[in-house]
Amino acid sequence: MYDYYLGGKDNFPADREAAEQALSVFPNARIAARQNREFMIRATRYLAGEVGIRQFLDIGTGIPTSPNLHEAAQSIAPDARVVYADNDPIVLTHARALLTGTPAGRTAYIDADLHDTGHILDAPELRSTLDLSRPVALSLISIFPFIPDADDPHGILRRLLDALAPGSHLVLTHLSADFDPPAASRLMDTYHRQGIPLQLRSRAEVEGLFAGLDLIDPGVQIVHRWRPDGTATDLPDVQVAGYGGVAVKR
Repeated sequence: MYDYYLGGKDNFPADREAAEQALSVFPNARIAARQNREFMIRATRYLAGEVGIRQFLDIGTGIPTSPNLHEAAQSIAPDARVVYADNDPIVLTHARALLTGTPAGRTAYIDADLHDTGHILDAPELRSTLDLSRPVALSLISIFPFIPDADDPHGILRRLLDALAPGSHLVLTHLSADFDPPAASRLMDTYHRQGIPLQLRSRAEVEGLFAGLDLIDPGVQIVHRWRPDGTATDLPDVQVAGYGGVAVKR
């Protein structure tokens, strides 16, 4: 569905049908998805360029729709190393597209579920690609809306961050109901009817996901207003409908 929102071609009739149902009650889903992707690109370039991060762990990758995280990182730092993780078998069939990168860098893919943090952190593909004694950028782009409170999102984050070295960064985005509660409620109902858990969170709840970390200026913001490059700042907030932030582990 996300690939369809982004205008990609790697989706199936069931995806398109479900996405169109979501668009019928939440017409801004395409804009929100595109701005979410633009945030990921800006945050990755910031971390690779200004901060000097050379290791990235992207969980909940989704079907590869260019530009991917490794393309953004390696455009700044050709030696950047990226590990992708996703539990969708369809993504696995597209993994080769994720495993292409610069000769100086490296990319790897793990077939894993975010809930199983131990499997991700102990995966040979991760251990042979990343050095967890050095800073890593943990990228969780629009995946926590699919982790309801009953699944302990704070515990998942804690286990992942505990394994990372000081100087590591968390990059996270999250769709929110703050901007149009009735439309957001209809969207959640649509996803639930498709058997997809979806929980939208308020700004305060999204900020709570960064607990124990130091937020990088300008903190948690609507994604198109986080260090904007000037291309989309005129969009109404209600059309973007999601928050994002970057924080560092001290």
